[in-house]
Amino acid sequence: MTNSLNTERYEETKKWFTNHSGILVALSGGVDSCLAAFLSRHFLGKAKMVAVIGDSPALKRRDLQQAVAFCTVHDISYQIIKPGEINDPRYNSNPEDRCFWCKNSLYTAMRNLKEDKFPDYTIINGSNKSDLGDYRPGLKAADHYRVLSPLADCGFEKKDIREMAKHFNLNEWSKPASPCLSSRFPYGESISIKKLQMVEKAEALINEEGFSDVRARYRNGNVSIEVPGDEVALLKKALPRLTPSLQKIGFADALADEEGLISGKLNRVLFNDKKQLP
Repeated sequence: MTNSLNTERYEETKKWFTNHSGILVALSGGVDSCLAAFLSRHFLGKAKMVAVIGDSPALKRRDLQQAVAFCTVHDISYQIIKPGEINDPRYNSNPEDRCFWCKNSLYTAMRNLKEDKFPDYTIINGSNKSDLGDYRPGLKAADHYRVLSPLADCGFEKKDIREMAKHFNLNEWSKPASPCLSSRFPYGESISIKKLQMVEKAEALINEEGFSDVRARYRNGNVSIEVPGDEVALLKKALPRLTPSLQKIGFADALADEEGLISGKLNRVLFNDKKQLP
């Protein structure tokens, strides 16, 4: 343990988890869901929880591997399921509520697993208090399927999650946010396995250049690369050399987003004030 622990929050969290006889955790490999899985294991023990990893084409292969590695390191039981959302036109047509239909597939599969093998378990996710003010149709799906959010219930914001994850020496405590690959497509742009793979390969290519936090936005067959604002100049310098490789991946052209990386940028179209972010 490497930093001080908020004992009041710890005790509140302990009370939340120990009020449940068993838990199924939706694990994506990000710091939020990793902490939720770790705390489930920490408070209930290995025999009373299972991490459920949804192997979706929109989940980066690296994140899938990291989720499995996380479970191995922390002796967490896990199961990998195939939600199958890519075959649902309500998802792959990429409407404004795409996230709802993505989570609908995941939570349907988790509910089926619960009913088949873990009838007394509670399904949870890693959503936190910071998520509640964002545009997240997936939260509506959680409500619909009665998926609980212990971190949000216990008042965790993103910084609190990172602090507790660091306290318990979870390597993921400083991991950059890695939203699903579907978030790289403007609403109305259809989503396919091929396009998801193109975006994933583009981001991996930019990562290899030393940029740890990257979004490769699909725009009319081109790719718009976002990195943090203080790294945009470096990206612009590297991009002429990288563009041929991005074209081999399947993009017509590549450009650097001058504004820099802003989470949820493609959601701007949903708001009357184009400067307002969710």
